[in-house]
Amino acid sequence: MAAVDQNSNAVLQGLARHVNTLGEDNKLARRKALENIRKDTFSRKPPLDPTEIKPILNEILKPLLKEFSDPVEKCRELSLDILRSFLKSVEKPEEYLPYVIPVLVQRLGQPEITEPSEELRLILVEFLKEILERSEKNIAIYVDDMIKILQRTIIDPFADVKKLACQCTSILAKAVPEHFHMQSESLIKPLLQAISHQHSKVRTIVVYTIGDVIQYGSNKPVDTVVSHLAQRLFDQTPAVRLAVIKVVGNWLLDLCDRYSFWNKLIPLLLTGLSDEQPSIKETADSLWHDVGLKFANENEDDLKDKMDFAKADPKHYPPGVERPNLGCRTLMMRHVSRILPGLMRDVVDWVTETRKKSAGLLYYLLLNCEEYITQHMELLTSGMYKACADEEQSVVKDIQRSAELIGYFVEVEVWSKLILKSVKSSQHFTSMMVLSSVIHGTARDDLKPYIQTILDTLTIPDVCQSVQVAVQVQLLSCLESLLTVSSTDIAESSESTQSVFNLLHTILAIQQGELIKEKVFELLDKLATLEGLDNRKMLYKTHTKPLLDSFHDTYQVWTTHSVERLVFDGLILEAGPVVGDILEDVMPILTANFHPDKDPEVRLKFFSLLSHLMMNCKDTVDSGDKFADFAEIVVRDMILPNCVWKAGRVASAIRTTAVSCAWALLQSGVLTKEKLEPILDNFITQMLASMDDDNKGTRLVACRVMTRTFDLAGGSINQDRLHNMYLELLKRLDDSSDEIRLMVSKTFLAYLDSFEQAYDVQLYRAHLEAMFKGLLVHLDDPDEKIQEAILGVLKKAGGLLPGMLIQEVETTKHKHRSKKYCEELVGYLQKLSTQSS
Repeated sequence: MAAVDQNSNAVLQGLARHVNTLGEDNKLARRKALENIRKDTFSRKPPLDPTEIKPILNEILKPLLKEFSDPVEKCRELSLDILRSFLKSVEKPEEYLPYVIPVLVQRLGQPEITEPSEELRLILVEFLKEILERSEKNIAIYVDDMIKILQRTIIDPFADVKKLACQCTSILAKAVPEHFHMQSESLIKPLLQAISHQHSKVRTIVVYTIGDVIQYGSNKPVDTVVSHLAQRLFDQTPAVRLAVIKVVGNWLLDLCDRYSFWNKLIPLLLTGLSDEQPSIKETADSLWHDVGLKFANENEDDLKDKMDFAKADPKHYPPGVERPNLGCRTLMMRHVSRILPGLMRDVVDWVTETRKKSAGLLYYLLLNCEEYITQHMELLTSGMYKACADEEQSVVKDIQRSAELIGYFVEVEVWSKLILKSVKSSQHFTSMMVLSSVIHGTARDDLKPYIQTILDTLTIPDVCQSVQVAVQVQLLSCLESLLTVSSTDIAESSESTQSVFNLLHTILAIQQGELIKEKVFELLDKLATLEGLDNRKMLYKTHTKPLLDSFHDTYQVWTTHSVERLVFDGLILEAGPVVGDILEDVMPILTANFHPDKDPEVRLKFFSLLSHLMMNCKDTVDSGDKFADFAEIVVRDMILPNCVWKAGRVASAIRTTAVSCAWALLQSGVLTKEKLEPILDNFITQMLASMDDDNKGTRLVACRVMTRTFDLAGGSINQDRLHNMYLELLKRLDDSSDEIRLMVSKTFLAYLDSFEQAYDVQLYRAHLEAMFKGLLVHLDDPDEKIQEAILGVLKKAGGLLPGMLIQEVETTKHKHRSKKYCEELVGYLQKLSTQSS
């Protein structure tokens, strides 16, 4: 021992000169002295014996601490390095804290930064951390000084200092919680200042530090820090979000007064369940499960009955989802009333990220709440309606998932009254979106008694006749949910299947896009399958007539904007061959809407429909070979009244369409000679009048109709009446349109074929003479095609009285420019006359 003392004395004597030099003004001398002190202590060989260190430290401690304030950075660094080495080597460093701590407070704990070097501040805080780790409980008497230092270093501009200061804070809190408790609140403010630092590692460690400060200190600041922690759940760095989840989970498990903060902390933890990172989801789920178990154990007396006589898990439960334990469900039941109002406000917040997080949280809130959400249905659904209109699809998706849980946990009688009332009053797509999701989550047996009630609501005109695409999409979604959940139950009621069929055709009639149309047909096929029908044709055969019967009270007053008219139009076009079997129901509707007093636009729409049916009659109206029985009605009550001339462009369009329908009817072959004869006179009269119409198209089609009429029933026309028609035909040969003139020449040929074989030439001689003269005029037409067409007509007409026509040609031959055609005609007639003789 004497040898040791002698050795330490020798070292001290060697250090005395260096220590004295520390007081000189020369900075190089001070630096050299510090380097020599380090060399003679911890860099010497052989090294100092542990027993020698303490006497040496006692002598040089104060000079070294004084150097902490040296103007030269290197001197401060050397003195700090030497002192750290000494304190690491002594057994009881706490003996020197009365000297060290004040100096650290002076260098780190001042309102303004005393130590200008970031690197030295970092080393000083590392030194402080070493002191805290070695002192443990002995640091208790210096808590006030520690707090001063930490308050300043936590908000230090240097990020590494912040992180190290947070570590020191956690060490202090865990080392002396009984003393730290009194001072912990003073650290909350600087920590909250640092929680939004630009470096994610700083944000992460600050969150963990806040957790320790409140866990081992006062829990009064929980109310203050909750909002800041909530903001960190929006952090782009997963590590920060994970830190929040872990801190909140630990508070819920171990915080002394956690029962006072359930409603504030539970939403933070459950938000982690909807995080995009699997690791965060798993951590949040594990912590929440543990929280529920611990709560149940702590409240075993209150939950004894539920635990001893636990009900079996619900048979109808969201697939692939693990049911929360009893403690979790009970916690949510007790606190949902305080959580839900704020959450529903956040679901429609103006910040997108807030809405996304809140919508994700809502799902897990309802999953834990189960049937207790019934009493909050009004608040819940009203918020869902607003959220379903969100532009962010992830929000809408989570709200739909949440709405589906209503179907799982709330009685149908409860939600149907509330949601269907909203559908009726608002007619908005968001309420239908919620309804669709709720239906999808409802059990089949529970839904069955309410199927028709739901369908009755959806088929209200104000609901199902909306032209908004969003409404139509959601109506189809509701029907799809009904058909999916109810399956064959819906087919057991003819009223329900008819309602679905009617509703689908209402949507089809007013749809604005191909996607909606395709969806309607998909659901029609699904309905047919549920009814056990082989195909869609059989579905129309079953449901078309009842839908037509529903128009009985309204079809007389349809306008161009009537949805029923659009439904009728679409139904007839889609029903195809089924129409041929229900003509007794279709014809009265058509007849009423072709009446001349009807709105012209309505008549145009129906003419368009009728034309389409005529062009495909074998696959539509005449599929059962019955349409011929109604052909007379079509001509008499639909076509002819609309051919009557009236002023105006709309009236002109109607006449054109009506004449076109007559042409389509004749072309179809449905209008036979026998069906035409009772109305032949009226028909010809009106068609001849149409040949003189202002509209070129009307005149042209009328000529075609007359041609076909002469071919079909020319022999049934009275001969006197027949001879009076040539004047109208000659008039059309003067038409401004060459196309019409060519067409009339064909009409003339059909007209001439209509004369009887036993023709009384002498009786009708004057008519023939006038007709020949009128035709010969057009033999000189500038258009060669018309000349050839008229030549053909004259050859045909000359067969009635060849001699008269030869005489007329010879008499006027000198006036004609077309000598070739005149000679050809005379030669033909002479040959014809010779054959007759």
